[in-house]
Amino acid sequence: MADGLAASQPEPELPRSDAASAAEPPAGFRAAARPAYYAARSGGWRDWWTLLHPPYTAWHLSYVVIGAALAPQVNLTALLATLLAFFLAVGLAAHALDELNGRPLQTRISSPALVAVTVAGLAGAVALGVVGVVRVGWALVPFMIVGLVLVVAYNAELFGGIIHTDLGFAAAWGAFPVLTAYAAQTGKLALAPVLAAAAALALSAAQRKLSTPARTLRRRSVQVDGSMTLADGQVTMLDQQALLAPLEGALRATSWGLVLLAASLAVARLG
Repeated sequence: MADGLAASQPEPELPRSDAASAAEPPAGFRAAARPAYYAARSGGWRDWWTLLHPPYTAWHLSYVVIGAALAPQVNLTALLATLLAFFLAVGLAAHALDELNGRPLQTRISSPALVAVTVAGLAGAVALGVVGVVRVGWALVPFMIVGLVLVVAYNAELFGGIIHTDLGFAAAWGAFPVLTAYAAQTGKLALAPVLAAAAALALSAAQRKLSTPARTLRRRSVQVDGSMTLADGQVTMLDQQALLAPLEGALRATSWGLVLLAASLAVARLG
C-alpha cells in the first residue's frame, strides 16, 4: 500500500549502522532507518508483522466494513467472509507479491515462502468468493475476477504498469473494496455505495500523496539537510525526521480514524 501495496522500482538498501565502522553518516541521515514507520526490527516473526503493513491493511479493510454497512440488511457472516477474503488477497497475497518485487521492506522472508503466501492467499480469497456467489448469485463473479487481476497486475506491475499508478492504487484499494462488500451483501450495486466508493477513492489518493514522499525519504534518501526561515527571522532546521513527521502523522491519524469509523458503523448496524 503507497504504503504496502504501492510496489516501486527496486530501491537500494539503506546503509545500516556498524559498530565496527568509524565512518560517520552524512548530516541529516539516520542510519538503519526503518523502511516504514510501523516496520519491526528485521528477522524472524517481525518480518511477517512488517509484511502485513498493519495500519494500511486495517485502513483498506475498513472500506469493506463501510461498504457492507450501507446495505439495507447487513449479514454478519457475509461481512466476516468478505473481510477475510480481502485480508487474504490484500493483507497477505498482495503484500507478499509486493515484497517479491524488489524487496522494498528489506525482509529476510525467503522468495519461496512469499510465493507460497501469494498463492495461498489468492486461493483462499477465491474460495470465499465462490461461497459468496452461491449465496448472492452470479453478480459477484465480476468482482472476483477483477479483484484477482488487480492484485496480480498491480503488484507485479503487469501490462507495462498501466494499473500501477496513483489512480490505479486509489481505485483498486479504495473504491473496489467498498463496491465489492456492498455487492457481497446484496448481489447488486446502488447509488450509496458508488458515492462511498468515490469517497474511498479520494481518501486513498490522499494516502498515496502522503506515503510516496514518506517512502522516498525512508528508503531512498541518503542525505537530507536544509533550513526554513520564517517571516520573523526564526530559522527551522530541516532533516529527514522533520519532513517525515507531518506525512506519517497524517497517515497514522487517518488510518486510526477510518478504523474507528468502520467500527462505529458495524456497531450501529449489528449492535
